[in-house]
Amino acid sequence: MMKKTKSAVSEILLNAGMIPVFYNGDDVLSIEVLQACYNGGIKAFEFTNRGPNALTVFQSLRKYIDENKLDILLGAGTILNVDTANDFANAGADFLVSPILNEKIAVYANDNELYWIPGCSTLTEIANAEDLGAEIIKVFPGSVLGPDFISAVKGPMPWLKLMPTGGVELNEKNLAAWYKAGVVCVGIGSQLITKVILEQRDFQALEMTIKLTLEIIKTYKK
Repeated sequence: MMKKTKSAVSEILLNAGMIPVFYNGDDVLSIEVLQACYNGGIKAFEFTNRGPNALTVFQSLRKYIDENKLDILLGAGTILNVDTANDFANAGADFLVSPILNEKIAVYANDNELYWIPGCSTLTEIANAEDLGAEIIKVFPGSVLGPDFISAVKGPMPWLKLMPTGGVELNEKNLAAWYKAGVVCVGIGSQLITKVILEQRDFQALEMTIKLTLEIIKTYKK
């Protein structure tokens, strides 16, 4: 696997529109989900560090992407410390995502030319994240903060590149609200990759939902 530059990763993420956020301990199921997302037009996929064998499944996903030459970024989510960041970076993560702002992770990412998206919930945290070198900043939890928060913080800092995760819904009204407020991308987890889809392994439904959602996003993305 040839490592992508930070600028190449940046360009893809800024144009991705939507990043599926997913964890499952079954590597076969996770690969099927990834493939359906790719078929639907997804360009960046976040696999979260939410279980004991997350790293093992992540390695399976990385191998599958490389062997099948899929044009998709694989990111590692729920990165809470430098040791975990290092584990997933060594496993081939194209980008790292945290629910928190951690200066040590920022230093590690900068030293290793890794693209890192920290999670923030106040304007001060967002400003600090920028100072630490973050480009896209995850607004979390999106369900609590809402599109009005995006509009408010972009008032004094209109250049911000914000990505809400948690609370983004798969309907035109909600997606329009986020994009009109000025987000660059949205992260969507269980609203997109639902329990029903996983139980029924209805990956065709997932693929179609993604295609429709990306069309909606294209309408409102600035």
